[in-house]
Amino acid sequence: MKNRFNSIGFFFTLILGFLFGCGGGTESAEQEEKTQVGGSSAFAYVTNGVDPFWDLCAAGVRIAEKEFGVSCEILMPPKGVVDQKRMMETLLAKGVDGIAVSPVDAENQTPFLNEVSQNTILITNDSDAPDSKRLVFIGTNNYKAGRALGSLVRKALPEGGEVMLFVGRLEQLNARQRRQGVIDELLGRPVQSLEEIKYDAVDSTNLTSEDSSYVILDTRTDNFDKAKAKSNAEDAITKYKDLGCMVGLFAYNSPSCIDAIKESGKLGQIKICGFDEQDALLQAISDGHAYGTISQQPWEYGYESIKMLKNIHAGIQPASTYQEVAFLEVTKDNIEEFWAKKKEMAELGKSQ
Repeated sequence: MKNRFNSIGFFFTLILGFLFGCGGGTESAEQEEKTQVGGSSAFAYVTNGVDPFWDLCAAGVRIAEKEFGVSCEILMPPKGVVDQKRMMETLLAKGVDGIAVSPVDAENQTPFLNEVSQNTILITNDSDAPDSKRLVFIGTNNYKAGRALGSLVRKALPEGGEVMLFVGRLEQLNARQRRQGVIDELLGRPVQSLEEIKYDAVDSTNLTSEDSSYVILDTRTDNFDKAKAKSNAEDAITKYKDLGCMVGLFAYNSPSCIDAIKESGKLGQIKICGFDEQDALLQAISDGHAYGTISQQPWEYGYESIKMLKNIHAGIQPASTYQEVAFLEVTKDNIEEFWAKKKEMAELGKSQ
């Protein structure tokens, strides 16, 4: 995919745009006013929670808002499914022209998402709801990205060893796909298609194979509870004396593991590989305390979602119901360049 965000000229233009005013805060009165029927097209970007990851997505939304001359509201539900549903119902009541959403629990939300699709343009991004009537999904192929993460683990732990997985929740399709990609890569299994993935049970422990020198001890979930995430990491370090690598599947999981490893005095002994681009993980990569991470380049999610909504609203139908966003492997070799871009996007996202 062509990367719009490397251009110096682009950032100069963008900064000028911000100096002359661009967007308000999340769920602000100004944004609610923008989302009324009439005037320029009004779209909404609804996340599945509150996290710095979504600030990076917001940066892409704001870039698209300026570029395409549309109004965009960004909503971040703090309490999962209930808040997400309430926010989307409010958007429908206001007559929003289109919604891009990352479903919290795709399977159980599908009936509601189908209702939404009957009243406005509906697309998904980041995490899909493939059985719903959404028009298109925009995001990383999380199974491929999971396998890439598994490849990072292989490089960090080339002789094999014990590996532990940490994730917020597995109700989200992207989390399940990501986890399975890591497992399949480490155990030397054939690549699966998204439509036919065979998932190992959530409570599977001590996964291994004759063709692999890796043992996947367990998968711990925390339901977005940061204290629980750290506690899970601490328990794993205590329970598994030969633990070789901790793998974080959500943005905050790896930083929680890093904190637990530091406090246990095992920094450098237990390897870390992760997902996304929290500063604590990037710093650990820079310092040599973590091997690497897989970035979804989330600013692309926001940009491409608004671009897609604008096109569909204008009568241009998507060429496919699945638009893949490229992921990026970040290691010590490219950490400086990547971190500089991430900082640019983070500042822009916070300004929304």
